[in-house]
Amino acid sequence: MRILIIHNHYQNPGGEDTVVAQEKRLLGGTENVELVTFHNRKGWMGMWQTFWSPLNIWAAQKVKRAIKRHRPDIIHIHNLHYAIGPIAIRIAKRTGIPVVMTLHNYRLLCPSATLFYDGKLFIDSIYTGFPWRAIRLGVHSRSRIKTFWLALTVWLHKKIGTWQMVDRYLTLTDFAKQLFIRSSFGLSAEKYVTKPNFAAVGQSPPRHTDRPQTAPFLFIGRLTPEKGINVLLEAFAGTDLPLQIVGDGPLRNEVMKIAGVSPHITYFGALDQTAITPLLASCTALIFPSIWYEGMPMTLLEAFAAGTPVIVSDLGAMQSMVQDGQNGWLFTPGDAEALREKAKLWLATENAYRHRLGSGAKQSYEKFYTAEQNRLLLTEIYSSVIASHPRKQ
Repeated sequence: MRILIIHNHYQNPGGEDTVVAQEKRLLGGTENVELVTFHNRKGWMGMWQTFWSPLNIWAAQKVKRAIKRHRPDIIHIHNLHYAIGPIAIRIAKRTGIPVVMTLHNYRLLCPSATLFYDGKLFIDSIYTGFPWRAIRLGVHSRSRIKTFWLALTVWLHKKIGTWQMVDRYLTLTDFAKQLFIRSSFGLSAEKYVTKPNFAAVGQSPPRHTDRPQTAPFLFIGRLTPEKGINVLLEAFAGTDLPLQIVGDGPLRNEVMKIAGVSPHITYFGALDQTAITPLLASCTALIFPSIWYEGMPMTLLEAFAAGTPVIVSDLGAMQSMVQDGQNGWLFTPGDAEALREKAKLWLATENAYRHRLGSGAKQSYEKFYTAEQNRLLLTEIYSSVIASHPRKQ
């Protein structure tokens, strides 16, 4: 099977870039895979790319050359925003090659891409024909002009049938799948299939059933409002609940301030994976207090891989990944008191129970989120789409 992957890198590297690189390595050992990339630029070049994003004829030529050179059996598109644009889908379909596209975020439903704005969920655009309120607020880059242009691009290609040309959309969770099906995006349920990300992890240190009751909770992630940092700090500050925090971001000073006056809170700053792995293996549970829907948090996959139970917001992707009482616990999103009470109750439970949930986390990883499971699912999707697609003449 010959596979052409198309991906647009953002100005700052992110999780989508990591996923694309992982999948290419995953498939590269058994399939003939080529990756063609584009890069968002800053300044005048970035403005030029944005202006042409509805119909970028230069990007179209690059895609055409890649298809002619690689002669793929299937094309897998990841991010199109904004140096490529949806024209890549139309070019691919003109050649008669089937196309699948991973939906890493919610950009096709709302210009915000995250369904989060001004410190809270923003879901106004999901069921509207055109996102006028999102434009008035400037939910994309806090710019009404950029928000309008992105909204216009999505709307235009909806009207001319570009999005319908994709043979299968890959959503990261069942939650995201149902959100797209119920939205005004207008495609049938058969167009979507759930294909999660995976965690490529090494051997984790063994977890022990005899760890003390004082083993700390652990938070790993960007120190930003949407990650629920304020909820986390409010829940743990002034208590004797032990907490370790790993990460960096705009709220770093707030975290350092609270940690400085809270003897049971330890802030490590940003750490590499080598340092994070033993923390995951030794903590009592991972805390994930995010207040937005998320895509598929890699931190949760890494916790599952380490056999570490999680305590997460009952919201979005977390609802799809965490089964309450099986591989972790859920708590009311944005409710610091609810998180605090969950943490206290967790420490009061028997160690055997917590170990059982850790085993459930490990089983979740082995069933859904290993590299091999991901490879099998991805190639199965490819084969199914190719088999059902009209053959090229």
